Amino acid sequence: MTVLFIIGIALLTFIVMEGITWLTHKYVMHGFLWYLHEDHHQPNPGFFEKNDAFFLIFAIPSWLCIMFGLQERVYWEAAIGFGIALYGMAYFIVHEVIIHQRFKWFSRSNNVYIRTIRWAHKMHHKHLGKEHGESFGMLFVAGKYWKKVRRDEELKNQKV
Repeated sequence: MTVLFIIGIALLTFIVMEGITWLTHKYVMHGFLWYLHEDHHQPNPGFFEKNDAFFLIFAIPSWLCIMFGLQERVYWEAAIGFGIALYGMAYFIVHEVIIHQRFKWFSRSNNVYIRTIRWAHKMHHKHLGKEHGESFGMLFVAGKYWKKVRRDEELKNQKV
């Protein structure tokens, strides 16, 4: 098994995790585990939320794949675990740092991608209940949010 194959599996897993996250967010977090996710949709719930339990829900399979994959030298399995872990790191940076700014590291960015994911997430959070949600993904944002942000940018440039 080549290194490139292992890296490819990790990257593919990273990409697939966006779909898994979307499905989990829409049908599990806004479904039967709403009681864990609900406080995330409330204004100023505090630094820690019940919603933070989802970190463990995703971290445990990652850890198990890495641990068993390395122990048994089943490197494709470890690569899946590393792909999940990489997605978890990206999710933390995008969701906790950039969007919700639980850590004030990138609070003044004017990057179009960052403004777009913030807008999409804002549209997700406009719904305080579990019904009628939109924009359940994290890293890949629907075209309508890109169009809105670009339209706002064009209007801003016309006023200047």
